[in-house]
Amino acid sequence: MKAELSESLQQLSGRAKSAHTHITNLKTFQDRVNSHCDTLAAEVERQCAELMEAVTEARTRLLAQLAAEREATTKIYRDQAAGCTRRLHQTTALVQFCIEAIKEIDPAAFMQMGPQLIGRVSDLDLTWDKELASSSTRLSPYIDLDVEHKTVLRALNTFNFVQMKPPGTPEFLAEECVGENNSVTATWTPHPTSRVAGYILEIDDGDGEFKEVHRGPETLCTVEGLHFNTVYHLRVRAYNISGVSPFSTSVAIRTSATAWFSLDHALSHPECRLVGDGAGVTCESYQHRVALASVGFSRGRHYWQFTVDSYDANADVVFGVARINVDKEGMLGNDVHGWAMYIDHQRSWFLHGAAHHGRCEGGVGIGSTVGVLLDLNHGTLAFYVNDEQQGDVAFTDMDGLLYPAVSVNRNVTVTLHTSLDPPHSDYDSQSDT
Repeated sequence: MKAELSESLQQLSGRAKSAHTHITNLKTFQDRVNSHCDTLAAEVERQCAELMEAVTEARTRLLAQLAAEREATTKIYRDQAAGCTRRLHQTTALVQFCIEAIKEIDPAAFMQMGPQLIGRVSDLDLTWDKELASSSTRLSPYIDLDVEHKTVLRALNTFNFVQMKPPGTPEFLAEECVGENNSVTATWTPHPTSRVAGYILEIDDGDGEFKEVHRGPETLCTVEGLHFNTVYHLRVRAYNISGVSPFSTSVAIRTSATAWFSLDHALSHPECRLVGDGAGVTCESYQHRVALASVGFSRGRHYWQFTVDSYDANADVVFGVARINVDKEGMLGNDVHGWAMYIDHQRSWFLHGAAHHGRCEGGVGIGSTVGVLLDLNHGTLAFYVNDEQQGDVAFTDMDGLLYPAVSVNRNVTVTLHTSLDPPHSDYDSQSDT
């Protein structure tokens, strides 16, 4: 019995030594947890400081942009007020002179200068009407600017710690995967026990071949520059140091059938003044300046229109499409990167590479609409004036990435209308047949 008790005591002593070692390890783990949490706290401080610095920089940039917009807008109205004041002084002087002429008691003297005075008064009256009509189309005390902050707020709401778990298959939130214009936005959530370092998002190119478009820790991704009216499939999988998870079930999303877009300040000549958040354009330069839209097309049929808001007989306006590297210092169509229709108050012709053809009678005035039909299914470009096709098909063999474009000079203002159904064309008739 003594021997048996001695053996049991030796085993228990071994257990006690193991417990002592375990306690020592637990105390060590506490120190390691404290050290790790201090490191995480420093990282949180650094990341939050970066966010606050970025917000401060964005605030400074936005206020500077608003100040520049205010100065430019105020200068326009100040110049218009000065011009009207000068014209008012001239008009007042002419009125006073005419009153004195009416008081003239010598009929012969009045007969000599009467016709000239009547002509000057009539011309001045017509000029006044034209100037007031031109300036009133842009008369607004407001500046149309807005700050898109919802995406930033959404990102901040998800800025939190996550408990790392073994990798699992992420799942799409199908109700939040949407297609808008020629872009799609996908969101997904990981498996609740996942231990994820990042995600890989793949999308097919419309032909069934998947390509990687995103790799990183974010669970939201927007893919831009896609084809319109096309079904795309998206799938996602997770990864960490242990490897990658299986792909999630793919989600099908269709991009918009018709394109809506605006003119893009970054893609336009600096002297082009965009109005209404890119819904229109005007220019104070006597030389032509080119403005490009915010999206380009490489597939499908697309139709958009411009309304002529202000225009006089000395102004020129040119509508068409262009590549991204088009010369913005001159008239659209004067280089090989632009295809356009020049039109004035009585005639038009098609222009590309500084060569013109297809002269056609019929022009535009204030209130006229000019439509542009880009049919990349058949490689053609056609133009419409007040919903009637202007001449024949302007250009054929169109391909590549083409941007809607317009070039304007002084005394012209046009407004862009998008997301329109294309008009019926000869190709439609051939297809129906």
